[in-house]
Amino acid sequence: MREGYRFIGRRCDRAGRDGFHTRLMLRDVLCLRGAEAVDLLYESPDFTRRGAMPGWVLRLLQDKGSVQQLEGAEHRARKALFTRLLIESDADATLARIFGAALLERIGRGGRVNVLRDTVAPLSRAACDWCGLGADFAGDRALAAALFEMSDRAGFPGPGSWAALARRRRVEARLAAAVREWRRAGPPEAASPLADFCRATGERGRPLPPETVAVELLNLLRPIVAVGRYVAFAARLLILRPDWRERLRAAEEAEFDRFAEEIRRISPFFPFVGAISERPVHWRGETLDKGQWVIADLHGTCHDARRFPDPDAFLPGRRLDWRHPAPGFVPQGAGDPARTHRCPGEKVTVALIAEATRILTRGPAWTAPEQDLGIDLARIPARPASGVELDFGPARG
Repeated sequence: MREGYRFIGRRCDRAGRDGFHTRLMLRDVLCLRGAEAVDLLYESPDFTRRGAMPGWVLRLLQDKGSVQQLEGAEHRARKALFTRLLIESDADATLARIFGAALLERIGRGGRVNVLRDTVAPLSRAACDWCGLGADFAGDRALAAALFEMSDRAGFPGPGSWAALARRRRVEARLAAAVREWRRAGPPEAASPLADFCRATGERGRPLPPETVAVELLNLLRPIVAVGRYVAFAARLLILRPDWRERLRAAEEAEFDRFAEEIRRISPFFPFVGAISERPVHWRGETLDKGQWVIADLHGTCHDARRFPDPDAFLPGRRLDWRHPAPGFVPQGAGDPARTHRCPGEKVTVALIAEATRILTRGPAWTAPEQDLGIDLARIPARPASGVELDFGPARG
């Protein structure tokens, strides 16, 4: 709790190796760092995600019955739907267009903008519109705030996480009730994630229960809103590195994607991923017993100097690309997103960061007031202390 993102890396450095055993929450755990370790947890069929995440984190971020908790053929079938929606479609362009318009509308009113806070509603609107949920959901600021808190409060248990969990339960119930109503009226005719999930089937060809559909819709909505944290890190970088603000004003479009990819590598997002061995596993001369809890360090792996020279430097010239990830570039997981538990939303994430960066470098002028841009790496998920304040001039309207 004191060290947060640095916990695994510091102990690996002291031990002179990429792994060590310790105890967390009264459980023996093997902590690992490095590209091979992350690949092991994502690629090996000998590990499961079930039981690998603290209960409050599971309920806030994924919940039981979600795609991340499935294995084998059931996981591949459910994951195929997410892959089609997020990778094989034009979701990236659609979401970036809706988000960009909503963000420009907010900026157009002038005054102070807090990037972390004020991207929540535009991202929620984009996510709800794209999903086909309708105006009642898209314009609901309370829903937007609840979606943000699901990830923002997931790091440690406490009153904030319990309150966020209660709000999540209310959102799930609202979505499940809406799914029942949509099904009674007939599945939506327009192509949308909502229509696809209303028609989706599970075991034995039966329609997914409304509660499961609600959970999976949240697995689209919540991560899209969470991208606002990356946008805040991008805005922070533009303040600290005005040379990049100038450079991007006249850059080719591909430069925005490279900028976004390096933001994903260098920024502290969720630091670890966990799994449990389902059978004895032999790895690097050690035998992991069945039931061994393993945690791999995503943040430390993305800052591994063996893979990324000068790892703390912001260098988009590394030309990172989610389509063909370099070894160790694992901000949202590793492996083939179509068959492993790697997040299928990287294409969308890059597009949203790039769109926000495009607006902040080519859109309305702004200045940055004095503020605390420090990052507390003991807080999970981390954030710029101020949320990143930008001043767009006298408020209008």
